[in-house]
Order: sequence, then structure tokens, then C-alpha cells
Amino acid sequence: MAQHILIVEDDRTTRMRLAAYLREQGYRISEAEDADEMENVIGIDPPDLLLVDINLDGKDGLTITREQRAVSRVGIILLTARGDQVDKIVGLEMGADDYVTKPYDKRELAARVKNLLARIADIGQAPQGLPPVETFGPWCFDRIRRRLVSAARTETLTPQEFAVMAALADHPGQTLSRTRLAEMMGRGAMRSNDRMIDVLVGRLRKKLEEDPVNPEWILTQHGRGYHFVDPASV
Repeated sequence: MAQHILIVEDDRTTRMRLAAYLREQGYRISEAEDADEMENVIGIDPPDLLLVDINLDGKDGLTITREQRAVSRVGIILLTARGDQVDKIVGLEMGADDYVTKPYDKRELAARVKNLLARIADIGQAPQGLPPVETFGPWCFDRIRRRLVSAARTETLTPQEFAVMAALADHPGQTLSRTRLAEMMGRGAMRSNDRMIDVLVGRLRKKLEEDPVNPEWILTQHGRGYHFVDPASV
């Protein structure tokens, strides 16, 4: 069955054009003008992915992201206006998986949709050749269920958080640049002002570090990237 995408966009022309294009790519598409219509669709036919315009009338895209992330692991890509850098960062911090800047290139959007849906579809499947669970400090990294588990709590990871965590855990003791991490996530070349990797690392630190400001496991190598401490060296 085709994967289901719900477009939440209050500009009818933009929404219809985007829906038509994604249907051509083989996806099953639903449309909503606002948060109320979105919730009606979700209640009847939950989507695999939400494409949400940040600047909606009424309940905006940032609020939708926060509310959905509290109850669901659905993929979320925000559609943002050029120059809204603060909104992009806030959206990622609230749990969005990605963002695309308007006016967007349809092929870029389709690539981001495809990559994110591939990660979502893979949830629950053990990666070939990798142990399903890895242990470091108080944590177990459960690759099958895409979560971090300790005696005190369980932290579920979004698809993009999982991708960064897996990349770092697969290269303990090595420094991975932001560009390399982006490539491993299927994002391709990064723009110089793209802070998505930094935001995702920040979200991971909040979930796994006792003190996110002074991390013990995911360290910053200034000017180089991020370094996951080898558990064998601790």
C-alpha cells in the first residue's frame, strides 16, 4: 500500500500543486487547510508523514509539531518561508524531522520525503549486520525499537534522531563532521547555515545526558564535528 502523506497548507493553490506532484511520485495524499481538518484526517486515516506549513492561520505549524510529537512518532517536515531561520530551529527543537524552504525545489522536497519515509518504514526492523542493542553507561541503545532505555526511563527517538545516534554509535571514538553526518542521513550537501545536525545532537543530549550542557557521551570537537565516546574506553 502506498505511503500516506498529509499536507497541511492554507494556501489552496500551493496545496493542490504539491498534492498533485506527490501523487505523481506514487504517494497517497490527503489535504488539510488547518489544524482542525488535519486532526479529522488523522483520526480517520493516520498518515506516515505530515508536511506542515509553519505560517498557518490559527494553530500554526510549530504548535502542531509540538502537539503531534507529544503523542506520535509520525514524520514531520515543515514548510518554511525564506529567512525564517529562528522558526526552523525552533521547529526542529520541538521535534520536526526536517524542513524545506519556500519557494522549494520539488525534486529536493521529493528527495527529503523519500528519505524520511524510508527511515520511518524501517522502524521495527533490525539493521543487517548490526547488534540490535548496544550498551553505554546507564543506557541501552535499542535499534529494533528505535529508543534509548535506562533503568530510570525510556526515550523514544524520532527517525532523524535515530539516524544521528546510529551514525555516532557506529563510529565510537571517531569525530564525524556535520557534513558527514548529513550525508549519512541522506541529506546530501549541507548549506553553510544549516543547523539541523546541531539541533538533533542537542535533542539527543537532552534525552541521554545527565547534564546536557556538560555532556559525557556526545562531545563537540570544535571546528570538526561530533564525537561519541567509545564505551570501552570509559
